[in-house]
Amino acid sequence: MESDEEIWPSTVHRDVVEELLRMRRRRYEVDPQAILDSSAFQILWLLSDGRARTLRELSVDLDLEQSTVNRQVNAAMKRGFVERFQIPECVSWMHRPTVEGNEAFNHDGRRRADRLNRVFADLAPGDPESLLRQLRAFNDAYERQGAR
Repeated sequence: MESDEEIWPSTVHRDVVEELLRMRRRRYEVDPQAILDSSAFQILWLLSDGRARTLRELSVDLDLEQSTVNRQVNAAMKRGFVERFQIPECVSWMHRPTVEGNEAFNHDGRRRADRLNRVFADLAPGDPESLLRQLRAFNDAYERQGAR
């Protein structure tokens, strides 16, 4: 097995990967006062732009298998957060949030925003705008490089 020194060009490379993994683990964290599970929140996040989507569109936007998204959407529908409807002359079913889904999304979104406000306050002297610019630049560059 190769040592860290043989894999990573510098400790910064390894440490960036470690921080990204820490962020990834956080996505499974559940706010005890949240109404939505993380998959329902992500679906409603996409639908919050007001545009209904097919399962295929949701699976592309979420970067998940369609069968996984189907299961997640069905769970959100069972809880009354998402509804399925058809548009005349369209073969695929469309999905949009229900009133209850919008209310739950707004509730959980406010809780997430409150936590971010506390994080930003704790980050001092950090700058949220700088963090956003750096994250956006990193993600853009990462996507341009693609998997090789």
